[in-house]
Amino acid sequence: MQAQRFAIINGDDFGFSDGVNQAIIKAHKEGVLTSTSLMVSADAAKEAVTLASNHPNLAVGLHLVLICGRSVLPPEQIPHLVDKEGNFCNSPFFAGLRYQFVKETHQELRQEIRAQLEKYRSTGLPLSHVDGHLHLHIHPVILRILVDLAPEFNIKVIRLPSEELGMNLRVNRSHLLTKLVWSGVFGRLRRYGEKLLESQGISFTQRVYGLLETGGITEEYLLGLIPQIQANLVEIYSHPAMPTAGLANAIHDNPLNGAIGEGEAELAALLSDRVREALLNNGFEITNHHFLQNGLR
Repeated sequence: MQAQRFAIINGDDFGFSDGVNQAIIKAHKEGVLTSTSLMVSADAAKEAVTLASNHPNLAVGLHLVLICGRSVLPPEQIPHLVDKEGNFCNSPFFAGLRYQFVKETHQELRQEIRAQLEKYRSTGLPLSHVDGHLHLHIHPVILRILVDLAPEFNIKVIRLPSEELGMNLRVNRSHLLTKLVWSGVFGRLRRYGEKLLESQGISFTQRVYGLLETGGITEEYLLGLIPQIQANLVEIYSHPAMPTAGLANAIHDNPLNGAIGEGEAELAALLSDRVREALLNNGFEITNHHFLQNGLR
C-alpha cells in the first residue's frame, strides 16, 4: 500500500506589504497555497491579521524577524541587536557571527523573540508553525531559545530547510557555487536542528523546498521539481507578490534571483492548474500543519 503524501504550500513575508498580502490571499483562494508566515512588526501586519481572520482555512505561523527588518521591542531595550531606529542588521553573515559570539546579544534575543511570539499571540490567530526571515531562526542560539519557549507558546512545528542539491540542479544549474555553499551550511544546521527538535518533541517536515531557488519558484521550476520528490511530507515555500509601490523594496531570502517581477512569477506558479495537477498526479494531498496530526517527521 502506497504511503500517504502531504505537501504544505507556504507563502512567506505575510504582512510585508499590501501587495504581498493580496497575493497570498489570492493564491490561497484560487491556487494551491495553504499556509503563510506572518511578520508581526512589518508595515502591513495589521491588514494581514484581518485577512487571515477572514480565511480560517489558511494556516498562519510566525515569520521571526531578526535581520532585514524592525524589532518589536524599542531600541533602548535591545541595543546590541538593532540601531537607534530599531532596525536589525542586513547581513546574515555578520548577524550570525554577532549572535553567536557577542554574549550581550543572547538575553536580548530571548527578549525580542518572546516579544514577537507575544505579539503573534495577541492577534488571536492559532500558531501553525515558526520559521524565520533568511532562515536565521535555525541559528543554534536562536533555535535553542525557540525550543525553550515552545511549551509556553505552544510551538508544535519549526521549519528546518532541507532540499537535495542534485534535484535542484537537474532543474536549474544557475548560481552553482552559491548553491553548493548554502547546501553545505544549511545541511549542517538541519542536522543540528533535527536532533534538538526531536529531543523536545517538536515536529518538522522531511523536506523543505525554496532555499536554493528563492525568487525562482516558477511554474517551470515546480513542474520539474515535483515529480522528483521522494519524501512523503514536504513544504514548498515561496514569496508571491502583486505589483504595488512597495514591491520594488521587497526583501527576499537570498540574492540568487533579483528581478522585481519574481513575486508575480511565483504567484502565477501558485495559481497554475498544471502545478496543482502535478502535485495530485504525484500522490500529494495539499494540506497544512493545522490539518495534520502529531508525528510529523
